[in-house]
Amino acid sequence: MEVKRRWIDPEHGGLSVARQCALAGLARSSYYFTPTASESAENLALMRKIDELYLERPFFGYRRMAGWLRELKWTVNEKRVLRLMRLMGLQA
Repeated sequence: MEVKRRWIDPEHGGLSVARQCALAGLARSSYYFTPTASESAENLALMRKIDELYLERPFFGYRRMAGWLRELKWTVNEKRVLRLMRLMGLQA
């Protein structure tokens, strides 16, 4: 797909970007898509803390982990902790 994206010339006078994408067999949305960063610095710091706490209490699930993090003055909710724990492959 990256090769096809390089074929597209937005400055081409005769063919629009849409037509060039159609000829290349590339969806126009794929041409304009720019990937975002994986995780923010805050989430990375939180993941380090979750890992640290998980080593102490591996039997804590996401609910208890979220409560424990809130006691430590982290601003988190259960959904965020669940998502990060899944991303890290941690399970009670």
